[in-house]
Amino acid sequence: MKDYTADKIRNIAIIGHGSSGKTSLTSAFLFNSKVTTRFTKVEKGNTVTDYDPDEIERNISINSAVCFLEWNGHKINIVDCPGYTNFLWDARASLRAVDSGAVMICGVAGIEVGTEKVWEMLKEFNLPRILIINKLDRENSSYKRTVESIRQAFGRQAVPIQLPIGEEEKFTGVVDLISRKAYIFEKNESGKFKEEEIPSDLKEEADKKIEELTEMVAENDEQLMEKYFEKGELSPEELIEGFRKSILNRQVFPIFIASALLNIGTQPILDGIVNFLPSPLERGEIEGEKGTVKLSLDQPFSALVFKTISDPYTGRISLLRVFSGRVNPDSTVMNSSKDGAEKLGGLFFLQGKEQIPAGQAKAGDIVATAKLKETSTGDTLCAKGSSVEFFPIGFPEPSISFAIEPKTRADEDRISQAIHRITEEDPTVRIEREPQTNELIISGNGQLHVEIIINRLKKRYNVDVELKPPKIPYKETIKGKSDVQGKYKKQTGGRGQYGDVRIKMEPLPKGKDFEFVDKIFGGAIPKNYIPSIEKGIQEARKKGVIAGYPVIDFKVILYDGTYHDVDSSDIAFKVAASMAFKKGMKEAKSTLLEPIMNIEVYTPEAYMGDIMGNLNGRRGKVQGMEQRGNLHIIKAQVPMAEMLDFEPTLTSITGGRGSFIMEFSHYEEVPIHLHQKVIKEAIKEGRIKSEEEEE
Repeated sequence: MKDYTADKIRNIAIIGHGSSGKTSLTSAFLFNSKVTTRFTKVEKGNTVTDYDPDEIERNISINSAVCFLEWNGHKINIVDCPGYTNFLWDARASLRAVDSGAVMICGVAGIEVGTEKVWEMLKEFNLPRILIINKLDRENSSYKRTVESIRQAFGRQAVPIQLPIGEEEKFTGVVDLISRKAYIFEKNESGKFKEEEIPSDLKEEADKKIEELTEMVAENDEQLMEKYFEKGELSPEELIEGFRKSILNRQVFPIFIASALLNIGTQPILDGIVNFLPSPLERGEIEGEKGTVKLSLDQPFSALVFKTISDPYTGRISLLRVFSGRVNPDSTVMNSSKDGAEKLGGLFFLQGKEQIPAGQAKAGDIVATAKLKETSTGDTLCAKGSSVEFFPIGFPEPSISFAIEPKTRADEDRISQAIHRITEEDPTVRIEREPQTNELIISGNGQLHVEIIINRLKKRYNVDVELKPPKIPYKETIKGKSDVQGKYKKQTGGRGQYGDVRIKMEPLPKGKDFEFVDKIFGGAIPKNYIPSIEKGIQEARKKGVIAGYPVIDFKVILYDGTYHDVDSSDIAFKVAASMAFKKGMKEAKSTLLEPIMNIEVYTPEAYMGDIMGNLNGRRGKVQGMEQRGNLHIIKAQVPMAEMLDFEPTLTSITGGRGSFIMEFSHYEEVPIHLHQKVIKEAIKEGRIKSEEEEE
């Protein structure tokens, strides 16, 4: 493979809502650039970038996958990103590795929930971007309607640079407003096309759009504005250069059009990526934890690990975006995030799952290496002696939890190693032992996410587990104050145990968790016992008095007590503190708290009434509504306990057209009439004893 300098590299993420055609477009790109020799429709297992068994089985993209191609003397690194909400964290991580994004939009559905989410990610990372209206060959597709929804959602900076020739099944080509040519494609997916003059029936519309485009480009450049006022037009060269500069500065977002499945309009998009999107050198400096990094071969080596692939056979593969310098295979580098050395296990470019040896990794490129010992996603690798450290990748908090139980003793023995490998690859998964019930809890971004992790445990690591209903992480707190004594006295001959504490308890503001204040004066309790008293309360607060849940947002003031010269000990004061805590909780109006989730439901207008009624029935509070393109968004706050079956309900109400996202917001008091329900469940789980057992 040819050695490319950074100015001849383009790094782009193809992102968008699920099923908008990202993998189909990637496949068309690879075919047109002769990476693959046969154009095939995207079906189970026949694409370069959807190779994971779960992706093949479900026929959706679950993981970001990397591939590359050569086009017009340039190397284009492509990251094909998942679009379903449960897996958008992987798309977000991938955006740290690229210099621009291509947002796929379905010409039938228009702006969808995933479109909005990835747009916000691109804004967060200040990346230039293009938009691609796909599926214009489909029944009920509409170029005009989709452009209108794009401009409603993203503003007038989103500007068409192509017009379709034909609609729905008659869509055969594109009019390119930059080159002022028409491209008519053969209907056999070969990608072959002929260049023609703009059809007469589109000439008037094309001229109008070219004028709008020229005005927008001129607005962003004073010199071009002067030329435009003087001559009334810009030359093609001036328009292209001004257009490129406007895209780089995120002042213009060009809209391309295509049918990826029929390979119509895909080559002009490749031309646009090369001609209009920035090279790594044009990215500027990259901010890090300790200063900035200049994108240059002359600087010391630095790279960000933006993804980890864990395979039961080949081990761990780390994907790197190299930001500066160069590195050779088998080099030893520093992991500045963990302050340790790592030996690179060779370097290779990824073509989906295929590994192609790389002679050297250089600034601006995307490469992979294998079997790093300590490095994980989000870590920085750099040259020895360098202090470079990029900002870590932020991942979303899990939104749903289930209990998992190994089916056999053999599964139990294997699960620990399997969990380690799973969490290496997917940093949004949490699998932890719940100390109160000794249950293993798996948490993820949605039910589909958790189901796929369970499937991987079985297929990759031969660990079979049973999935149980989600556990709601209730908390307990106090609403009032208390002043209590905890006295532990055990004297049965010989040395005994003696500890006596007096504490006050009072509420803290939400989010303050716990505060311990030592107000002992005059040696009522020796100083060396104070840490044990605090430790006793810290341990006791892990299990509250109502239903055995952790206690939060309260203050303990230790203000008095007594001790015994011989019988007092750390353990005695620890027990006394625990006794005082339990008394104090009962006297301070203890109550249950439940997690409240922020919900955004995306739906066509026709279903809004039914959805709001359903949310109200779940103790939800509608916070507001807005419209984005063709979709209406209902924003609400709903208790997590009421959302466990919302996914299938929403599918049923909307016929699969609705979607939602959910994230933790805050804790609120559980209504008093529901306390008994939570307490009964806690008894069933073994968190607390029933009244009969207590007696």
